[in-house]
Amino acid sequence: MIELEGLTKRFGTKTAVDRLSFSVRPGVVTGFLGPNGAGKSTTMRMMIGLDSPSGGHVRIDGKRYDQLRDPLNYIGALLEAKSVHGGRTAHNHLLCLAQSNGIPERRVTEVLDTVGLTSVAHKRPKGFSLGMGQRLGIAAALLGDPSILMFDEPVNGLDPEGIHWVRTLMQRLAAEGRTVFVSSHLMSEMAQTAEHLIVIGQGRLMADTSMAGFIADNSRTYVRLRTPEPERARDILRGEGITPVPTADGAMEIENTSAARLGELAARHQLVLHELSPQQASLEEAFMRLTAGSVEYHAHAGGREAERAAGAGPPAGPTAPSPGDATAPPGDTGRGWGEGWKEGR
Repeated sequence: MIELEGLTKRFGTKTAVDRLSFSVRPGVVTGFLGPNGAGKSTTMRMMIGLDSPSGGHVRIDGKRYDQLRDPLNYIGALLEAKSVHGGRTAHNHLLCLAQSNGIPERRVTEVLDTVGLTSVAHKRPKGFSLGMGQRLGIAAALLGDPSILMFDEPVNGLDPEGIHWVRTLMQRLAAEGRTVFVSSHLMSEMAQTAEHLIVIGQGRLMADTSMAGFIADNSRTYVRLRTPEPERARDILRGEGITPVPTADGAMEIENTSAARLGELAARHQLVLHELSPQQASLEEAFMRLTAGSVEYHAHAGGREAERAAGAGPPAGPTAPSPGDATAPPGDTGRGWGEGWKEGR
């Protein structure tokens, strides 16, 4: 279990993390969300002692991280997948971690097999693609067979098969009773993986709730109804105290009434329906609605981009990926050891 109480981090005059208090419980995958600059990475770094808090504290199974003997046996973390010694092989990188934490050497072979890197175990990570580096980072997190696992953007650079594997892995680890804490900007993936959510903005706690509760609390839920008899349908609904809202395509949107009740009303009045569908926002929509006021970095069209949008100026040339892109840089095939190599195969 991970417990934060009043956790605060200041960099000069900037408060990156502001009195955060929450717990990450075992047995479920807990998602950690927030806009860029919200303080997620800083929070996770403080959890494993890479940054010192300006105030408050973190407890890992009741202890500070620096009180843990052989910490990889308690908590495994993937924060920076490329933070490895480029001159060591993948096997030797993990072996050094194992030896410094009292972990038997056989465990190195086991985790390399688990993450699909057995065939490149004796290659140097400096030649790995982004996806292969992610897998090696996950292997390091699993090395001590810890009860707590923490992942920051674990599916960066992975192909669809790899993404599915990571999702299944995290859910399996949680089902074994472990504490699993994961940060990601891929909302569609988070929606399929996490059961509980911690959301922060500008370093402050904004939500600590279940996935279903978060979406319900931060989105508009309604039922969409379509019928070839709209006037009659409106009369029936109004007679029941229900106010439908017409849409531009001729359907109706109805709030605070279940699809089951609307279906029963239609059957009772022999009203033909062409559509009766409950509508609920996605995790992404709910997240955007909650955090709209706490986004620190906004992109705006302007300058040459605005001119090109208006048809002026030369066509856009190739652009370099942003630091957070999961794609390889221009000219990099991302394949590492062998042209046809695929992650995990």
